[in-house]
Amino acid sequence: MASSSDLTSSAGNTPENPESGSATDLPEAPAGPVRRGRVRARRAAIMAVPAVAVAAGLAILTSEGALGVQFAISGMPFIVTATELDGRGFEQFGGMDNLDANNPNPGNTGGQVLVVTSVIKKATLTKLCQSVDLGGTNLVITAGDGKDKVQALGLTTDSTEMSGNAKFKNIEIGNDAGTLNKGGVQGPAGVFSQQSDRVWITELRQTNYATTAATFKLPGLHLSFSEKAC
Repeated sequence: MASSSDLTSSAGNTPENPESGSATDLPEAPAGPVRRGRVRARRAAIMAVPAVAVAAGLAILTSEGALGVQFAISGMPFIVTATELDGRGFEQFGGMDNLDANNPNPGNTGGQVLVVTSVIKKATLTKLCQSVDLGGTNLVITAGDGKDKVQALGLTTDSTEMSGNAKFKNIEIGNDAGTLNKGGVQGPAGVFSQQSDRVWITELRQTNYATTAATFKLPGLHLSFSEKAC
């Protein structure tokens, strides 16, 4: 899930092609000093449950190719890392994510974030870590540390930064995003894109604004708050 400028240039340091493996209104704060980290962390935990339900419905449409990641984003970036990703049916193209018009924290984005959308039809990830800075603490999620790996179908991410060592099989660079056919999603017509039958990435690191998947299996899931991000 990385851009051509970041990943194709590192092909000389990429892993060997594996011979096998599946690529399948909070209460008012009390008077006195406010510990911002804990307040924000509590708020994030409360909001996480309805967010899962909304994302699930959108993920179905994503997997059917009806749309990319086009819901209104919060504008809070999160880090995703994995020691290895094996993906089958890879697509990538440029896009624009929009913040909700009522978002009280648009920052300096002007309400929009320029992103690279990456689509993988079937992905396997090893030692997945996701963290989001809540201000004073990080919400950290890990999974896939043991023999069972993280599995995702119809995985779509919107990223602003990414790095890693990558290797592609049967890559096509310069496609019109409206004609893509390997990942099950078509991008905006006339937009530069690339696609490949398969992609392997080690030491993957992304700064993302949105992620959806039709299914996301997280063996060994662990959620915690930490001073350290991924």
